Amino acid sequence: MRKKLRVAAYAVCVRDGQILLARWLNHGRRQWTLPGGGMDHGEDLHDTVLREVAEETGYRVEVTGLLGVRSVRFPSRRRFGRRTDQHHVGLMYEARVTGGELRYEVGGSTDMAAWHDLDAVPALDRVPMVDFGLRLWRERPVTGRPAD
Repeated sequence: MRKKLRVAAYAVCVRDGQILLARWLNHGRRQWTLPGGGMDHGEDLHDTVLREVAEETGYRVEVTGLLGVRSVRFPSRRRFGRRTDQHHVGLMYEARVTGGELRYEVGGSTDMAAWHDLDAVPALDRVPMVDFGLRLWRERPVTGRPAD
């Protein structure tokens, strides 16, 4: 079985009771996610989160803390029926907007960005990473991962 590792960085941007989310395009399905994405070869993860947030939302952000790490493994089927053991590792940063203007990404993996009331998040069609990031933001576990 082929093994594939993806390293990424994401931002949890909360202000005035709202969280900044990007709408991810996943094989025709649209789901809200944290702004962020995959690290380019040779890129520092801190730079990755700054670049990805700007690409997906139009905002410039400042990282204010490292909240934790999300590590997920799952099998998937790829082209020609080949099975792949996927391993996604995502660093979750707390960030605050310092400039720029909200806009949508064109030609990327997201098609919209918006602020959502924290109370409205449970009703959104979202990826599990949103809940994970919010849990890290609320609980601030010293280990970088929520206790289960």
